[in-house]
Formats: sequence, C-alpha cells, structure tokens
Amino acid sequence: MRYLWNMNHEFEQARREMAPPLAGETVQAMFWNAVELRRDQVWLRHKKLGIWRAWTWRQTGDRVAELAAGLMALGMGIQDRVAIIANTRLEWLLADLAILSAAGTTVGVYPTDSPEQLTYVLNDSSARFLFVEDEEQLDKALSVLETCPGLDRIIVIDEKGLSNVQHEKVLGLSALIETGRETLAQQPDLLTRRLIEQRTDHLAILVYTSGTTGKPKGAMHHQAGLVYAIRAHSEIIQQTPQDERMCFLPLCHIAERIGGTFISLYTGSKINFVENPDTVPENIREIAPTVVLAVPRVWEKFQSGVRLAVSESTPLQQRMFNAAITLGLEIADAVLRGESIPWHQRWRYRIAQWLVLANVRKSIGLDRARCLLTGAAPISPELIRWFYALGIPMLEIWGMTETCGGSSANTPGAVKLGSIGRAAAHNEMRIDSQTGEILVRGKNIFSGYLNQLERTAETFTADGWLRTGDVARVDAEGFFTIVDRIKDIIITAGGKNITPSELENELKASPYVTDAVVIGDKRPFLTAIIMIDHDNVEHFALSRDVRFTNYESLTQAPEVIDLIAGEVEAVNQRVARVEQIKKFRLLAKKLSPEDEEVTPTMKLKRKLVLERYAAMIEEMYSGG
Repeated sequence: MRYLWNMNHEFEQARREMAPPLAGETVQAMFWNAVELRRDQVWLRHKKLGIWRAWTWRQTGDRVAELAAGLMALGMGIQDRVAIIANTRLEWLLADLAILSAAGTTVGVYPTDSPEQLTYVLNDSSARFLFVEDEEQLDKALSVLETCPGLDRIIVIDEKGLSNVQHEKVLGLSALIETGRETLAQQPDLLTRRLIEQRTDHLAILVYTSGTTGKPKGAMHHQAGLVYAIRAHSEIIQQTPQDERMCFLPLCHIAERIGGTFISLYTGSKINFVENPDTVPENIREIAPTVVLAVPRVWEKFQSGVRLAVSESTPLQQRMFNAAITLGLEIADAVLRGESIPWHQRWRYRIAQWLVLANVRKSIGLDRARCLLTGAAPISPELIRWFYALGIPMLEIWGMTETCGGSSANTPGAVKLGSIGRAAAHNEMRIDSQTGEILVRGKNIFSGYLNQLERTAETFTADGWLRTGDVARVDAEGFFTIVDRIKDIIITAGGKNITPSELENELKASPYVTDAVVIGDKRPFLTAIIMIDHDNVEHFALSRDVRFTNYESLTQAPEVIDLIAGEVEAVNQRVARVEQIKKFRLLAKKLSPEDEEVTPTMKLKRKLVLERYAAMIEEMYSGG
C-alpha cells in the first residue's frame, strides 16, 4: 500500500523506470519509432461488446498505415486539413495519427458543436476531409455540406445506419481501411515516401478555442513546437510503460491531446479509452489507472459521491470515515510542509487506510493511482487536501491552448496548495508589472491564430511574450498564484476588488452545486447564479419526500432552495462581509454540453450567463 511519506521516493523510482527518450522530430516520426521499438507491447485498450480489447503497437501501426494510405488514395495532399468530430474514442487517436502520418493537419471539433459552429470551423480551417463519429454527426455534417464547398469527403466511424445513406461524398471507415490496404499492396513504399517529405515547420494541429467573445480562434501548433512540448511534459510528471492511463477528456482539447495521448505515445504508458462520457465512473473502476488527468469538475464529482455515500451509511461508519479523513488531513498537511511523520501517527494512518481509506479509493477506481493531475480550471485547495488525505498526491498544472499544455506545475516535493506551481523548465513565466498578468515565453508557445493576424498580434507583447489573461502573483520561491481572469475581476460599487473564482470554487465544493457565477461588478453587493448537481439534489429530494415533476420544478422546490441557501451561508461564514453572497438564484433549465452557456466540460461561461440571465440578475438587485 502506498503512503504519502514515500511519495518522493515513488516519483524518483518512476523516473528511473522511464523508457529511453524517443527519437523523432515530428509527432508521426516519434510514433513510427515507437512502433518499431515496442512492437508487440500493448499500448491501447478499449471496450467492445462488453469486453476490453487490447491493441499492440504493431497493430496500431498497421491500422494507422491503412488509414493514412486510404486518405492519400482519396487525394489528400501534404498539409491538407482533416477534421474530426467525435467523442473521445480509439478511432479518434487512430485517425489523428493517420492524418499526421500523411503530413496533414488535424482539426478537432467538439461533438457538441452546433451545425453553425461546425460550418465555421470547416470553412475557417479549409478542411477537405471530415471524420464523423456516427449517424447523428453525419446528419449534422450533411446539413452543412452545401455551405462548406471545400469539403470533399465525409468518413463515418460508427457505420450503424450507414446503409441507408447514399451520398457520393460519404464512405464508412471500413471502406477507407480497405482502400488503404489495396493502395499499400500496390504501393508498399507510399507511406515511407510521404514521411520523408515531412518537415518540422509543417502545421500539425489546429485547436479551436472558445468563441464566447466572438468567433472561435484556431490556435496553430507546428510540428517543432508540438514535439518540444511533448518532450517537456514528460519531464514534469514521469511516466513509465507500466503506467495505465484513462482517456476520457475531449481529444479536441489540448489537455487530453498533450497530457494524455501524446505523452503516452512518448513514454509508452498504456491508454484505456472509456466507452462514453456517461460511463466514466464505471470504467475508471475497471481500469484502475495509475496516473489520472482530469478537470476540477470530475474531482468534485468524485468527492461529492463519497460524501453522499457516507451520509447514507450507519452512524458507526460515519464516525470511522470522519476519524480516518481527519487523520489523513493531518498527515497530508505534515507531508506538504515537508515534516517527518512520527511512528505512532504512521501506524494510526496505516490502520485508517486498512479500515476505511483504501476502500474509499477502491470505490472510486483510484486504488492503484500513484498520482492525480488537475488543470484546465481553478480548483479549491481544500479539494486537493482531501485527495492527499485519501493517500493520493494531487498536483495542479496550469497552462492553456496557446502554451500547448502545461506551463507551470506543482511537482513532487515542491507543492504549495492554492498555487499553480513554479514555471516549468521548458518555458519562462513572469508577471506584467502594469497589469499583473502572467506572461509566458518559450518554444512551446503556439504560432498564432489561423486567419486572425490582428488577434494574434494582440496576444503578444512587443518583445514576444504571450499574454495569458490570468492575473497572478508570484512569491519569493517562484510559486505563481492566480488571482483571476483580467476580465472577470469584480470591483464593487464600494471600490472593493473581489476575485469571483475563489467564491465560486467554495460553492462548487458543495455536493449539491455543479457550478456558479458570482456577480457584483459595480454593484452594491454580491449575488450568484447557481447550477445544481442534478443527481445529488434529486437524491436529496427523494429521500425527504420533496414533491417535484421535472428539473425545473426541482429547482423551485422550497426545500431545495433552502438546501442551497444553507450551502451559500456556509461559504459566507468563511469570508469577509464584503465578499458574502447576499442573494442567489438557481438555473431552472438543465444545461447540457449542447447549450451555449456551458463549455464541453460543463463549466458556466460567465459572459453568456450575464447576457442570457440579465433579467434574473436585475431582479436580485431590484429587491425581488
């Protein structure tokens, strides 16, 4: 069983067990070198017909070669753009590697994007080919075909229902694979010739950022910068071919692409694809990953699930859990301060692990986890402490699409809760003396926004530093702590500066709150719009015979409003009076990733919430 006081030793052991550096100056060159080196070792696993199926490096290489040859047979040229609109799945990665192997550029599209958003991305990127996941995404693509004149072919991954589609531009994945096989049989050196023609200045991937303040921006990452970032990330958290990873975040997002699949490609760690976004809790228990990268909302859901289960357990079980987690927090704090743990506390903690904490970890699929990574959004320091208390170190990483993943990180032996860590060795970070904004410079920085020269110019300082939009402070030891986004800082009518993200994180720590937007800029006091956690609030209502018929009526039930009021008051008790939330409203509409008000990871978009719910906000300030 792992113990926190051995954490640094375990990370050092992982460093010694790392695979040798992987040669290659492009992502695809590294991939094909890995295939040659690792051959019959298992790399990928996915669940098909209820059974986990493994893919070796050789099998993966064969399929990637067939897909790449199939695309070239259809006329794909060097630096052609190929888009993928699908949930995270094995075929997404295979298509990505095939596109890169054919010297193309991969364009990721969120599967929740509307037809209008899909149209914009396809036309802005000049995509010639499009991989779609299933019949639903095919219908979306066909509906925009006339407005996307540059789109030559649509390839359907899941071919169920495809027999009913007769369209000259549509073909199934199996047909593309067969075309690739036939092409390779006739031209066995086709892929080798194409690989020889590839350069480090080729555009590798286009990652489209949020369009909440205008049209989405296509962030360009060329091969040289991408490979530099991949190698650099392998030094932040050491991984080995023995590590098991779980792949479930959107692959069109930079976090899973760099911190997940490409790092696994480089280090040889195994990738396990979840069945779909809804099966993550079940799949993680089956996979039992050793290194887990997730966004704060996922970690919040795990914690709220445990808290809910404990609240329904017997009084004895509740006392045992509370005693164990309290001891765990004491151990965690001592470890984080770098203090030694007395032998009697070690023995008590071992017993707590045996009786309680190990079972909690196993119940959420983290019994083998040696490291948890969190990023992409702010996280409460208390949540990180809680996972440490369970016996699993959690390390916060900070970065963005434009930095090609992580730029700073808390690392083993160098952790400060509430901070985003020190600047990683592969780039420089500093604070703008005028605005307090984090500036970043390094070879990992993106090449600019496609077709948006003006926006690109605005993003960089005159001497080449990237403007991140995050306001932060840095201490004498080099640890950066984010205050908030420049555009989100609240200045109340009384002139008080307030960082809403801190209050929002406090609210989200509640098992009954999914997200919140705190409001108060130029206002006399703070208010909040809150999105409830449907599952947990519904369970609360059912267990207390609260009457409701649907989601909207659930949010309007007096008992539910009182429940959330209690959670808000608990937060208010921990902050200064000027930071207290005086009024709140619950969103009566159940939002899904298809709704514009939320990101694909279900985080509320502040600007759109302020616009869409302006009347609700004004009502809170008008005395309603």
